[in-house]
Amino acid sequence: MKPLSPIIKPAELTWLNQDDEIVIIDASAGSKARYDEQHLAGALFVDVNSDLANIGDFAIGGRHPLPTFEQFSAVLRRLGITKDSHVIIYDDKNGGNAAARLWWMLKAIGHEKIQVIDGGLQTAIKAGFPTTDKVEIPKSVEKYEITAWNLPLSDINEVEKVAKTDDYIVIDVRDANRFAGLTEPIDLIAGHIPGAANIPYTKNLDATGAFLAPEILKEKYAEALAHVKPENVIVHCGSGITACHTLLAMDYAGLPIPKLYVGSWSEWSRNNKEMVLADQ
Repeated sequence: MKPLSPIIKPAELTWLNQDDEIVIIDASAGSKARYDEQHLAGALFVDVNSDLANIGDFAIGGRHPLPTFEQFSAVLRRLGITKDSHVIIYDDKNGGNAAARLWWMLKAIGHEKIQVIDGGLQTAIKAGFPTTDKVEIPKSVEKYEITAWNLPLSDINEVEKVAKTDDYIVIDVRDANRFAGLTEPIDLIAGHIPGAANIPYTKNLDATGAFLAPEILKEKYAEALAHVKPENVIVHCGSGITACHTLLAMDYAGLPIPKLYVGSWSEWSRNNKEMVLADQ
């Protein structure tokens, strides 16, 4: 059988409710009120702060460190997700809120059937998928056993060691103004990690907010990463959320999934590390 694409087109959604193993997840960060007013029929809500992260000291792991295995297992059980579930995820920011983060987390624990809706909520509605404001009830399931994150991870120590070396590349997916230190709407200091390259995650999308075609993404990243081995690519953002959008794009393109530096700028900027600021 053809491998399942990590991206599902809105036009493909019409058959979803015919499969009892389908679980639809709304991962729109900070949009629970909007979810309560309107969500795709059958969709369950996950909160990026309480469900997809283990919030503590931002200087240790950043604003959105990964949850423990027990925490994530409990979230999956609450959502009615088993190892056989076909999980369809969306958010209201073209996958750039938390849809890609949940995709990465599920893939990292070995879950096989996961897809993100191309273009997100808006495109699904435009394609005619029904919406509702009703309370959704997940299926009752057994505990989802989790033993490891099986996708590559990096940390602040490795990033500090390799960011300015020629045989590694550290990609910062934040927008150009945040990277340049011209603005910083969330963290305490504006700037970027010395040696990092800026490839904004929004560049993975076309003018309509849909992912670029796999062959275009493959060419784009193959060119950017031509001088380094796949295992020497590290991707980060502000707190490990939108970085996953680029990991998703690269997987969609058929490229190896790079290392994720979850702590990202939110951790780096709180640890007295070397930084490139706007006036430098």
